[in-house]
Amino acid sequence: MKNVTILAAFATLLLPLSSAYAHTAYGPQLEGFDYPHPVESFTFTSQQQPLSMAYMDVPPTTEANGRTAVLLHGKNFCGATWQDTIEVLSAEGYRVIAPDQIGFCRSSKPRGYQFSFNQLAHNTHALLADLNIDKITLIGHSMGGMLAARFTLNHPEQVEQLVLANPIGLEDWQQAGVPYATIDQMYQGQLQTSYEGIKNYQLKFYYNGQWKPEYDRWVEMAYGMYAGPGKEIVAWNQAQTAEMLFTQPVVHEFPNIQAPTLLLIGGKDRTAPGANRAPESVAQSLGQYPELGRKTAAAIPNATLVEFPELGHSPQVEAPDKFHQALLAGMAQLNSQ
Repeated sequence: MKNVTILAAFATLLLPLSSAYAHTAYGPQLEGFDYPHPVESFTFTSQQQPLSMAYMDVPPTTEANGRTAVLLHGKNFCGATWQDTIEVLSAEGYRVIAPDQIGFCRSSKPRGYQFSFNQLAHNTHALLADLNIDKITLIGHSMGGMLAARFTLNHPEQVEQLVLANPIGLEDWQQAGVPYATIDQMYQGQLQTSYEGIKNYQLKFYYNGQWKPEYDRWVEMAYGMYAGPGKEIVAWNQAQTAEMLFTQPVVHEFPNIQAPTLLLIGGKDRTAPGANRAPESVAQSLGQYPELGRKTAAAIPNATLVEFPELGHSPQVEAPDKFHQALLAGMAQLNSQ
């Protein structure tokens, strides 16, 4: 069958290179990787099994402004990847909650779990309820942007502001003509994950071909779980969640988002899940973030668009000062509305 071993979107390149270097191996729940703040655990039951959701709860480092910011990570990211954003927001008086979703990073890796954005949104809502947090500013990056949109649609009364930083899901890839790949197919691709494959993918899509030494930490974080004893369950959850994001679009519901929304879009981003298995004519039309950002801003009723034409998929890591300046300015503007 054609493309049986293709990788799931946001995993690695199609043909990973063998590693010539020794890399740190982490446990299946990212044991051994240092988070920038203490990690706490929310234990709950979901789909008839006990689960543990890891999160950082960071207090303001200056006078509290009474607001809480919730940061949702992307598919190839963790709560830890928000470390610079956490520092910026806590210095502005925000309490910051940065969870790792079930199936990712420090959280449980269930083998039998029906992953959905509705389920992950419900899990996050349950965490906030456990912490007695009512109103939030919700910030999502990449896959976390899809989740943030779903959360806002499901819990409109809770989201005071919505911030989407290079979210995926600004188009419906399946509708555009990308063929479906089964979870088993994507799992086989995930098992081929290599350090170089992750790095090359990030170099191309996240950083526009310009690598900096500080990016190495995030490659080590992502690859370390594949290098450790939990490789199979990590790969399985990654395949399951890749299928989730492909089959559960939110783009068609953007007009229903009522929260004031800030869109932060790196214009060099060309991320498009499944593009590598699509016909060339389809693949070339996908992931056009300058156009997608403007269409999304037009679709969401109360949206403000900020473009970074020279940045890629991960502007908060690539150009943190520029990103955070725009983030704070945009949030202040939303506050004044």
